[in-house]
Amino acid sequence: MTKPTYCIKLKKLRISNGYTQADIAMILNIRQEQYSKYESGVHQLPIHLLIKLCKIYKTSADYVLGL
Repeated sequence: MTKPTYCIKLKKLRISNGYTQADIAMILNIRQEQYSKYESGVHQLPIHLLIKLCKIYKTSADYVLGL
């Protein structure tokens, strides 16, 4: 099973912006373990968190979702 496109893009965005998973989890007010599951594709990312992440990275949801 391959990872959804958004998982790969979120990891690249996080790293290129100098954040750790723990940093992003703290900003989103979730546990690091939960964020890791979103980034690895184990769980689907809720839309409200996608919106917050787009604001953090100053990018569009279309870009993150690969549209």
